[in-house]
Amino acid sequence: MTDTTPFANRLGKNIKHLMKWAKQNGTEAWRIYDRDIPQFPFAVDVYGSRIHLQEYDTGWKMHPAEYEAWLAAVLEAVAYVTGFSAGSISLKRRERQRGVRQYEKTGCTGEDFIVAEYGRRFWVNLDKYLDSGLFLDHRNTRRQVGLIAAGKRFLNLFAYTGSFTVYAATGGAVSSETVDLSNTYLDWAGRNFELNGIDTRQHRIIRADVFQYLDTASAEDRKFDLIVMDPPSFSNSKKMSDTLDIGRDHVRLIQGAMKLLAPDGLMYFSNNLRSFAMDEGVAQQYLLKDISKQSVPADFRNKKIHQCWEIRHR
Repeated sequence: MTDTTPFANRLGKNIKHLMKWAKQNGTEAWRIYDRDIPQFPFAVDVYGSRIHLQEYDTGWKMHPAEYEAWLAAVLEAVAYVTGFSAGSISLKRRERQRGVRQYEKTGCTGEDFIVAEYGRRFWVNLDKYLDSGLFLDHRNTRRQVGLIAAGKRFLNLFAYTGSFTVYAATGGAVSSETVDLSNTYLDWAGRNFELNGIDTRQHRIIRADVFQYLDTASAEDRKFDLIVMDPPSFSNSKKMSDTLDIGRDHVRLIQGAMKLLAPDGLMYFSNNLRSFAMDEGVAQQYLLKDISKQSVPADFRNKKIHQCWEIRHR
C-alpha cells in the first residue's frame, strides 16, 4: 500500500500558509506544492475552482500496477487535502523533452475558464495543452510591468497568450505590439485582450518569427520604452526558418531587441533553461541586473524556475 502521508502533510501545511497569501495578493492561480518531497515529484497548482496536477518524469522504473496504485493514492490525497473533487483535478505528465511541447495538444479538449490575478482576468485551459495559458512563475514580473507601463510603448516578444501585454495595456501603456508565431496562442491573446477591455487598435497582435520581426522593426526604426522577452529554451517549430536554442541564440535576440529599445528604456529578459548562462559580452555591452530573486514569486519558494534580468543601455 502506498503511504502518501508525508505528501498529504506537506500539502496541508503549504495550503494553510499560501491560501491566505493568495487572497491577500488577489490571485486565483497559485502553486501549492513543487516537488517539495523527492519521492512525490509533482507540481500542484490551484486555478480558481480547479487543480492542475503535473507529474515530472524522474526516470524511475515502477511496475505498471504499482505505478497506477501510487498515482491513484496521490490523486486521492490531493482531493482530500484540498477539498477539490476528483473531477476538478487535471493530471498531466511532464516528460523530459526538447522542442515546442508547450504548443502541443494533449489529445484532451477540456474547458476554457477564467481566473483573476491582480485585477486582471485570463482564459486558461488545464487539459488541452501541456501548459495552461498562464505561466504562474512570472506573476511578479507581470505585476511590475503593469506598475511601470503608464505612458510607455510596450513590446512583448515570444508573447504566448499575451499576459504581459494585458498588464501593460491595463497599466496605461499608450501602445503595444504582441509578437508570437503561433496562431493558436495569438487568438488566445486576443480573447484575453477582449476579456480585459483592451483596444486592439492601440495594442496590435502580430504573428511573426521573432528573429524576422526584429530585423523588420529595426529597418523601420521602431522604438519601444518597455520590452519583455521570454523565449522558450528550445524550439524547432516548422513555422520557423531555423531552430531556436536560447543558449546559442540569446545574444542575437538581446542585441536585436535592444536596437528597438529607447535610450532610457527597460527590457526584461527571462528564460526557464536551468543551465542558462548569460554571455559575458552582453554584460559588457549593456547594463544588466539579475532580478531572479525578486521575480520568482513566494509560492515557488525561491526555486530556480526561471532567470530574469533587467537590461538597459549604458
